[in-house]
Amino acid sequence: MTLRRMTMLVCAAALAAPAMVMAVPALGSPAPGEWAFRVLLDDKPIGEHRFTLSVQGERRQMRSVAAFDVKFLGFSAYRYRLDVTEQWQGNCLSGLNATTDDDGKRSSVRARSDGDNKLRIDGASGEQAVEGCLMTFAYWNPALRTQTRLLDPQTGRLESVRIAVVGQETIPLRGQPTPATRVRIDGPKQPIDIWYSEQGDWLALQSTVAGGRKLVYRRE
Repeated sequence: MTLRRMTMLVCAAALAAPAMVMAVPALGSPAPGEWAFRVLLDDKPIGEHRFTLSVQGERRQMRSVAAFDVKFLGFSAYRYRLDVTEQWQGNCLSGLNATTDDDGKRSSVRARSDGDNKLRIDGASGEQAVEGCLMTFAYWNPALRTQTRLLDPQTGRLESVRIAVVGQETIPLRGQPTPATRVRIDGPKQPIDIWYSEQGDWLALQSTVAGGRKLVYRRE
């Protein structure tokens, strides 16, 4: 799995998901705010990824901005930039504008609701219309667990996914041991592990990328 695919992160949906052991917030409950993550590759800092959510009634806007720079012997070996703005009506994606610079390869994805329970997606493979309530890899939203497919905002492709609770763990958060529930998303080439607080707040993310290297999102 490549570094760009993992960002969509930037980037973490279920097939008959089992009951959560943790106290998961009610669907549609995320409060407005910011999730700021320091990103590490094999325990070395390479950049940051920030998610900012604003809410007005049933309407939400999520802005996701990532900047990664991988260096080798002091030289830039890889550069990645991502800027995504998502519009939501409740837990359903209603619009998206994403631009990516993947080490010099630029791409964009657009999505818009046509008002007839369809989302029209324009990506690298052309335009498609998708029916029903669709979500991106919205790790910040507990409603993710109700999905069996997720939209990749970098490619515009739909990914089939499933979710399972791995167990209860304690992870470091701002220097303090913090109880967390580990959830695994399968479907992409490599599993994506996500950690949530007892209140359901997104705390961390981990996966394996190209060359067997470990990519980690650590909450600032």
